[in-house]
Amino acid sequence: MSTIVRPYGDTTGDGMVQVSFTLPVPHSKVAEGAAAQLARKMGIDPALVVHAKPMGPDFTFFVVYGRVNHLVNLDEVEVVERDYPLLTPKEANAAIKRALRRRLVVVGGCIGTDAHTVGIDAILNIKGFAGEKGLEYYRELKVVNLGAQVSVPELVERARAEKADAVLVSQVVTQRDAHLLNTREMSAAFRESYPSDRRPLLIVGGPRFDEAQAAELGVDRVFSRGTTPGEVASYLVHRLTTKDAVA
Repeated sequence: MSTIVRPYGDTTGDGMVQVSFTLPVPHSKVAEGAAAQLARKMGIDPALVVHAKPMGPDFTFFVVYGRVNHLVNLDEVEVVERDYPLLTPKEANAAIKRALRRRLVVVGGCIGTDAHTVGIDAILNIKGFAGEKGLEYYRELKVVNLGAQVSVPELVERARAEKADAVLVSQVVTQRDAHLLNTREMSAAFRESYPSDRRPLLIVGGPRFDEAQAAELGVDRVFSRGTTPGEVASYLVHRLTTKDAVA
C-alpha cells in the first residue's frame, strides 16, 4: 500500500475535500464570495460554495467543496499509540486485587464551568458507552463521580479525602481554549498539593484534546473522542499495578 495519499471525493486521488466554517457577515452574494475567497486562500481551488445558511442576522454558515493539491505521507504521521494491553473487567479486577490488595479509587468530574457530563458519565457510570460497562461496573474499583462544574480546589480536596489513585477530568467546552486552561490549572494545583511520589494519576479527556498534549498540559494521559471505558480501565490497571510502568 502506498504511503503517499490524496483526499478522495468523487474518484480515487482526485483531491476533493469538504470544509465548513462560519463568517461574521450577513448572508448575501458578497458573503458567499467571501467564503469562496477564503477557501481559495486555504488552498482549495476550484472552491464551490455548496451550502450557505444564515446564523442569525450577522453570521453565515458555509460548506465549501473543492480540490486541494496537497499530499499526505503516512510515514510522517505522528500519533500516540496504545502502549498497554486491553483487559476484560474480570482481568482488570484480578490484576487490581493481586497487586493492590484493595480497591483502586477513581475520582472524576467536569471542572470549571463545564456542565457537559455526557463524557465523564460514559466512562464512569455503570451503563457505560459503546457496548462496554463503565468503571462503576468493576468490582475492584471505587468510583466517585463529582458531576459537573467542579472547582479545582474542590477536586483536589475530594481526591485527598478519598485517597484517590487516579483523577479523571472531562472537558467539552472549548471556547477560548477553556479546556486547556482548566487542565493546566488542575495539574498545577495537584502538583502543589501533593508530593511528587504520592500524586494521583491525572487523566483528561474530551473531543477537542490532542493525545500528544499530555506533557504540555502536565497530565499523565489524554484521551480523545471515541475512548471507551475498557480503554481507561486498562490504562489505570497498567499504570497502577505494573511495576515497569513509568510516568
